Amino acid sequence: MNIQAVYHTRTGHSRKIAGAIARALGLEAKDIKDWPEDGQADLLFIVGGIYGGRSDTKLLNFISRLKPGSVARAVLITSCASGKDGQAQVRQALEGQGVPVGKREFICPGNFLFFRRGRPNQKDLADAADFALRVAGKA
Repeated sequence: MNIQAVYHTRTGHSRKIAGAIARALGLEAKDIKDWPEDGQADLLFIVGGIYGGRSDTKLLNFISRLKPGSVARAVLITSCASGKDGQAQVRQALEGQGVPVGKREFICPGNFLFFRRGRPNQKDLADAADFALRVAGKA
């Protein structure tokens, strides 16, 4: 199975989370800007953050550029200071592209200014990696 992990980050949190997932799965996390135009995945982990209650436009633009049929299934992993906001816009964009999206989304606490300082921490990263292993059937 071709498993890939991509991320978009403004703060570095999503890169950390994607890195933890990639290490657990034995692959390399890629910044969305490094995703090849002809990129393919049976299972694509998409790691991104919530900024001001919304998904980042660059991540949404990445989704819109995916070629039809290039991704068999996507799973969302989100960094969010509230610890509860998911990537609804990304989910909708993927479904609009015909990409099935896993029902479960891992939401990892991030931080903003002094709120949730130190997050994501090592336990958060381990939890994200465990989630990815379970989804990929490697737990």
